[in-house]
Amino acid sequence: MTFSIVGRDPLTGDLGVAVASKFLAVGALVPFVRAGVGAVATQSYVNPTYGPEGLRLLASGRAPQEIAATFRAQDAGFEQRQFGLVAADGRAVTHTGQQCHAWAGGLTREDVAIQGNILTGPEVVDAMLAAWEDAQGQPLPRRLLAALRAGDAAGGDRRGRQSAALLCAGPGRGYAGLSDDWVNLRADDHTDPCAELERLLDLHDLLFGRPQTTRPLTPDELDWLRALLVRGGYAGTLAGGPWNAETEAAAWALYGTENLEERWVPGGEVDPAALAYLREKFGS
Repeated sequence: MTFSIVGRDPLTGDLGVAVASKFLAVGALVPFVRAGVGAVATQSYVNPTYGPEGLRLLASGRAPQEIAATFRAQDAGFEQRQFGLVAADGRAVTHTGQQCHAWAGGLTREDVAIQGNILTGPEVVDAMLAAWEDAQGQPLPRRLLAALRAGDAAGGDRRGRQSAALLCAGPGRGYAGLSDDWVNLRADDHTDPCAELERLLDLHDLLFGRPQTTRPLTPDELDWLRALLVRGGYAGTLAGGPWNAETEAAAWALYGTENLEERWVPGGEVDPAALAYLREKFGS
């Protein structure tokens, strides 16, 4: 009772799943991702063991088609199941059991598997593939979400909307570069979950994105920041003039309070995205 896309970025090796459904908290059951290994979406009378077992088999060197055959041999309910699987080298497989509720089906290309059941029709997966291809070159989370939103706009789950999720991983993509787990966002019970997922991804990119460019603060910007730091209680007083250690300590405390630490730049430099956020929130 779900539509999903499993994808790989061929340039970075990032892997991920985006999924939506008329089902509570679909992100708790469908998507499974492991950096450098692969990604799995398991749905339709979901067998949640397909996720960890599929990743384990991929890590052992098994090909996607072999894994599908293993699931068939081991699961008596295989014909009720639907899943998509993409390996770290881009090989993909999708399966729709003969007992899945109509409309049900899927398609694959290199680096992607798209599938859904109880959909308004095949136009849903067709729209998802077109959007995936049109979004080539975008970061993987954006590309997956573009495909998911296209499927939703084309009709999606014919029972309606309730939840959506986005799960992505890539080498060193996680918080502070200390893990591979990158994006893990869910709209568990929402009237427009795909739109909510996009709002959450925008917020995620702001708070957990890393600076693409930096530049020195201008004297006027530095005066504004010091006034904000004093007004906000991050410092008692701050001397004017060039950037100094007291200003840096107070600014770091502000960034931590605002959850902007991934965008922190020391030494009087600034990430323009972080500065724009602070200006909008606290006034120019």
